[in-house]
Parts: sequence; C-alpha cells; structure tokens
Amino acid sequence: MTPPGLPYGAPAFTTIKLEHYKPALLSAISTGKAQVDAIVNDPGEPGFCNTVEALEFSGEEVKRIAQIFSNLNEACTSGQMQELARDLSPLFTEYQLYITLNEGLFNKIKTVYERRDSLDLNPSQLRLLTETYKSFSRNGANLSAEDKKKYGAVQEQLAVASLKFSQNLLAATNAYLLLITDPARLDGLPEFVREMAASEANARNRHGWVFTLDYPSYSAFLKYSTCRELKEEIWKAYNSRCMEEFDNRQIMIEIARLRIESAQLLGYDKYSDYALEPRMAKTPQAVNDFLNNLISRSLPYAKKEIVAIRHFAEIKGFTEALMPWDFSYWSEKYREEKFSLNEEALKPYFRLESVVDAVLGLATRLYGLRFNPVTNVPVYHPDVRVYEVTEQDGRFMALLYTDYFPRESKRGGAWMTTYRDQSVSEGREVRPLVSLVTNFTKPTENTPSLLTFSEVTTLLHEFGHCLHGILTEGAYASLTGTNVARDFVELPSQIMENWAYEPEFLQSFARHYLTSDPLPQEWIDRIVAARNYLAGYNQVRQLQFGLLDMAWHDITQVPGQDPIVYEQAVLAASAVLPQVPGTGSAPGFSHIFAGGYSAGYYSYKWAEVLEADAFSLFREQGVFNKEVASRFRDCILSRGGMEEADVLYRRFRGRAPEPDALFKKLFLE
Repeated sequence: MTPPGLPYGAPAFTTIKLEHYKPALLSAISTGKAQVDAIVNDPGEPGFCNTVEALEFSGEEVKRIAQIFSNLNEACTSGQMQELARDLSPLFTEYQLYITLNEGLFNKIKTVYERRDSLDLNPSQLRLLTETYKSFSRNGANLSAEDKKKYGAVQEQLAVASLKFSQNLLAATNAYLLLITDPARLDGLPEFVREMAASEANARNRHGWVFTLDYPSYSAFLKYSTCRELKEEIWKAYNSRCMEEFDNRQIMIEIARLRIESAQLLGYDKYSDYALEPRMAKTPQAVNDFLNNLISRSLPYAKKEIVAIRHFAEIKGFTEALMPWDFSYWSEKYREEKFSLNEEALKPYFRLESVVDAVLGLATRLYGLRFNPVTNVPVYHPDVRVYEVTEQDGRFMALLYTDYFPRESKRGGAWMTTYRDQSVSEGREVRPLVSLVTNFTKPTENTPSLLTFSEVTTLLHEFGHCLHGILTEGAYASLTGTNVARDFVELPSQIMENWAYEPEFLQSFARHYLTSDPLPQEWIDRIVAARNYLAGYNQVRQLQFGLLDMAWHDITQVPGQDPIVYEQAVLAASAVLPQVPGTGSAPGFSHIFAGGYSAGYYSYKWAEVLEADAFSLFREQGVFNKEVASRFRDCILSRGGMEEADVLYRRFRGRAPEPDALFKKLFLE
C-alpha cells in the first residue's frame, strides 16, 4: 500500500486499485497470524516484550489496509467498492477473532498481567498491559469453546449488518433529488443557494435547480425557502430515509439484537452495561441520570423559545401550525430580527480558504505548529489537499489531509480520521497521517466556497480532533491520539468551537471575499450576543439523540414494535415540535448503528460539560494564553489514552469538572 520512497510513508492512493485490496489483505492476514502464532509458540517465559508488546506491533499491514479501505469507503466510495466491502468485512472480523479468541495467546497475556507488579514496567507499559488484558476479557477470551464460536458468529454478523446500514443510508441519501424548473419556486432563496443548486443541476445534466439531502443543500432550502409545500417534501424525504427503499428498520433491530446477545454472552445484562464500563460515565444509570437531569432543566427554556418563534411567525402573518419543516425558516427570521444578524449577509465574510488559514493559524498561535502545503503526496480525489505539519524547530509532526466538498461518493457529515496512528517502533518514531473530511458548499463558477457560521464552528470542531491526533506523543498506537474513552474524545474538538465567538479571532480573518472589508464590529458583537440563541432547543435536540441511543442499547430485548413507533414513544415527553407519523431519525442514525457511538451518543453533551469547564480556564487567563494552551497540550492532547480520562482532566484543571459549567456557559441558569 506504500511503495518504498513515498514521502512520509503516505498511502499510494493514485496507484491503489480495488483489485489490490483482497490479495493484499489475505497476505497481510497470513503474516499477522504467523506473528500471533510466534508469540503463542515462543518457548520462553511470557513477558511484557515477547507477549504484550509483540502483539501490539503485530499485524501492522492489516491495520494499514483496514484504515485506508474503510476511510476511502466513507469518503470516496463506489458501487464496486461497497460490494468489495461486503467481501472484506468478514475477513477483517475473522482476523480480529483469531486474536481475541486465541486461548493460547490469552493465557500468556493473563500470565503477564498476574505478574504485573513484579515486572518493573513504566507507566505506558503498565497501561498497555492492563488495557490489553481488559480488551481480551471484554472480547470473549474467558468464554468456553462453545461460547467463543457463538461470540465469533455474532461479531461477524454485526460487522456485516453495520456495513449494510451505512451503505443503505448513503444510497437513500443519493436516491432523492428535488428538481425545480420554475424560478418562482425559488422565492426566498439567496443567490448563493441558487448558484449551488444550479451547479448541482448542471453536474447532473438537469435543467433548472437541484436540491439534495446532502446537508448544505437540504438545510439551506429549509432555512430560506418560502415554499412551504416543497419544504415539507424535502423534510419528509430526509426524515424518512431508509424506511422504504434501502430499508434499515429490520437491520436496526438485528443490530440491537446481536449487541444484546454479544453482551449477554460476556456476562452483562445489557449492551449498555458492556459499552459503558471503560468510559468516564461507567454505568447506564449514570448516563440516564445525566441525560434526564439536563432534559428536565433544559425543556422549559426550549418550550419558551418555541413559543417565542411561533408568536413571531403569527405576527408576520403565518397562521398554520408550526411544523418541523417550518422551524428553520422562522427561527432564522426571528434570529435576523432579534439580533439584526443575517446568515446570507455573513457568508461572504467566511470564504473557506480564509477560514482554513485562520484555523491553522490558531494552532500556530496556541501550540506553535506550522502547516506547509505539499504537492508530492498522492491524494484519493482532486479536492483533497495535504499539509506537512511541523513544530517551530522543524520537527515533523504529521500529514494533514483535508477534503471539504460533498459528492455522491462521500457520506454526509464531517469527521476526522487517521490513515496511520502515532507510535514508536524499534526505537523509531512513526508520526500520524490525519484526515479532516467535511461537506461544505462547493465553489461555483462565480462564487468561492462560502461557509455559514455554523460551518465555521464545524471546521473548528473537527480540527480539534485533528490536533488530538497530530500532537499525540506515545509508544503504542492503541493508546495514542483519539484512542481514548468515547465520552472524553469530544473534549478536544468541542473546546475549539469556543474560539469562533472570540472577537479577536474573528477580526483576524473575516473579510468580504469581494471587497476585503473586515466583518463590521457591530456584526461581531451580534454573533457573540446570538451565541446562545435557541440554546434550550438545541440542547434538548442533542439530548434526544442521547435518549434514543440509550433506548436502543439499555435494553434486554429488542422492541416489539415498529422502530419509528418506538422512537416516537421514547421521545414524546421531550418533544417540543409536533411529531410527524412515518418519520424518524433512527434509520439514518449512523453514529449509533454504524459509527462507533452505540450507547455513547451522550458523550457529546458529557464532553460539552468538560469543555465548558476547561475553557473557563482560558477565559480566566486569556483565550490565547500559551501557558494554558501548553498545559492543555501536555495534559490532554499529547497524552492520548495513556491514562484514565478523569486523571488527565484533573491534572489539567486541578480539580474535577464542575457540572454546572455548561449551564453557566449557555446563560440558562
């Protein structure tokens, strides 16, 4: 996958072909299994180096192929690649099971673990030993031979089902388009939205304007269009994805059933008991209490906000019931009037290239990093750009790949991932290859890519994850970068969003792309003032996703009713807008059914409490204070998962997080 001499050990994207993957994987698996067998058959006494560390560095090529293939399958896929994914998925799973259910290997690891106090291990070694032992225990190593077979079969079925869920969601998203040929039906849409839709139509060889379920297109139409009939259509299309064609409902039930079976085989009552054990929250009770406490405190504010928007719409002559497809439009109009803040007027000040330069510059200001564009590294798509990331003294830290624009071959949303994690192997440091992927509005013939303010915060968020990957320092890849507790991993990303509301930061880059005029100070003041607009509504909406996640994973048997009916029952008590029969979010909820956040979606809010408390230290000592930034880097960003998350946080903050920090930040209490 990486020919000799390629800079930085980067993947050879331009020469990798689909037919290369399977033979390369089979060869890598054969080598990886031989390395495992060598550990098991070593006649020497099991020790840290010849057992635990040897396992950590085994199967490197399998990991490499897995990272490249899975990342490209998310960002630049095809029908053939998805078909290949269904073929390769069982191979990856079988290889993992060959390791985790290997009785001889586990016995050696257990022997080392039981002798850990006498081995004179350094903290990183002890952490790796402990986490390796726990991982084996949590993946069936203590099961009987018969139950190991059952567990292995369940894992293989889960891998296939999750992959199918993700493929269905992409297909359903791509299957819909709203074609408008009558200019009168574009009423309310600003010019940049019309240009985007015309460009999409042109790309599809259609006459007129095309809107899709890709978020920049979908959300812009809902926010600005005055055509209520079409807004209802596109809203229902988005919120009924994977319910008929590319149906995910039975797949969801199967995934939930398999997770319950998997957890119960391992001795847990529920999947949530299993999933939460290694996280900061520890127990389902703690998560449910956390979610319900925030819901109960937030609902009154959310309901007041809905009443205010409904009243505003009525004043403006809107006499219908306020439905979900109306909300974006009227909440935006209310925001414009309340804060004299117009999203369309703001966009020209947030040219993508300028925002990127500012975000990278922020990392330079806080952490001393340098980002140098390079062109001698292969990329998987013409839209991708690559930076060499270095320290001030020239030390190479990482490659950063950026991929900003939507396409049919890319799933929706925004994310950070890696093509290689950081480690130290045989005395040689291996630095990470980090990727940042989004779905921002494409440039057109007449207009560059201009971001909404929320997209500016999205870029900062994902870049925070990138910094977690770039700045990590450690010996073992499984303990570096974002390989941390799920409810801790969002701290580095969410804390970065705070700078979007700092006037000095905005002043540094927000200039009109045509005139170069700076964003007026009064507009900056309005952005800051509007920061907590709809704070209650947005908080409840995010918490509802957490409730829905727990409803699918804090159970001992799958729901006996249609998943959409089940969802509406779960969310009824916290609903602030009318529930629409036949629509729901679960069939498209890839985070929990295909994305690693099962029994973990609460972690966004959990981490938001952490970041609100953590950023308060920047507030106290200066938002660009290098000493605080250095402390955050040393205590959080560089440490990966080498210590428990609560230990790392206490070391940074000097105390446990204050739970009320989030409400103080939102001015709700």
